[in-house]
Amino acid sequence: MTELVLPNDTNTLNNLMGGRLMHWMDIASAIAAQKHSNRITVTASVDNISFGKPIILGDVVTIEAQVTRAFNSSMEIYLTVHTENIPGGKNDASHRAFFTFVAVDQSGRPIDVPELVPKTEEEIELYEGALRRRQLRLILANRMDPADATELKSLFDLHS
Repeated sequence: MTELVLPNDTNTLNNLMGGRLMHWMDIASAIAAQKHSNRITVTASVDNISFGKPIILGDVVTIEAQVTRAFNSSMEIYLTVHTENIPGGKNDASHRAFFTFVAVDQSGRPIDVPELVPKTEEEIELYEGALRRRQLRLILANRMDPADATELKSLFDLHS
């Protein structure tokens, strides 16, 4: 997805507003989730987004979104944001994040999604880390007991 940063998208410093970028990221990730599941999808969670580099008025913002893993009804989406100043020829990778989407039926109830089969080395790496990230999200949301987080425990179990 590609957007041009226009005056209405910026704050008083002529930088892209964070909320506008999050809106664009939400749309891009929703499209990726819907394409994978062929279902209506809703945003379930957003991992940390850091705003380290300002995106300025006139920049072109490109957002790439890909499903990294599908669980029962949820999907993890990995997003990367690149900015380009076309007259200046400067291109930067500025942001990245993980979003989680849930596929729902017409009544809004969660519905199963197809399995994802990673192919490239990068896809396999993202796929393998997705269960750890999911368990961490569930623990932080008080939806999982840390004692049940088998993938996370294996990272910290020094006696095995």
